[in-house]
Amino acid sequence: MHIEASCHCGAVRFSCEAYAPAPYLRCHCSICRKLGGGGGYAINLGARAESLRVEGEEHLSSYVVKGNTAERKFCRHCGSMLWAFDPTWPDLIHPFASAVDSDLPEPPEAVHMMLGSKANWVRVDARDGETVFEEYPDQSLEDWHRAHGFLG
Repeated sequence: MHIEASCHCGAVRFSCEAYAPAPYLRCHCSICRKLGGGGGYAINLGARAESLRVEGEEHLSSYVVKGNTAERKFCRHCGSMLWAFDPTWPDLIHPFASAVDSDLPEPPEAVHMMLGSKANWVRVDARDGETVFEEYPDQSLEDWHRAHGFLG
C-alpha cells in the first residue's frame, strides 16, 4: 500500500510502499513513551526501504537509543517521529502511524506489547479478545498481517 506521511510543521514529507500497513501493534515501552510523548504508544508499520522517498531531508535528525541499533528519524523543527530504521534489517523501514496522512486500514484488533515497562499511571485499553504481552509479541509484524489478510 502506498502511504504518504509528514511531520507536524510540514518541513518533512515522505512516502513509501507499506507491506504491513495496519496500525495494530501498540508499544508501551519507555522509548516509545518518552520519544512519542505522554503515556501513549508508538505504532510502527512495515515498509520497503527501497521505496522511501523524502522531501525536506535536510530537516531530519535521528536518534539511536544507547545499546540499540534502531535509528529513529524525526523532524528537527517540530520533533515529530517519522520512521525507524534498523541496519540489522536494511531492506525495511518502520513508519510511525502517527505521521501517516493516508487513510490506513482499520485493524480488527490491537496487540499491546511491552507492558512490563509502561508507566504505572497508564491505562491499557485492551478490549476483550485482544492480546497483551509483558515484552514482545509471539508474532512478527509480517506474520500478524499475513494471518489477518492485510499483507500487501
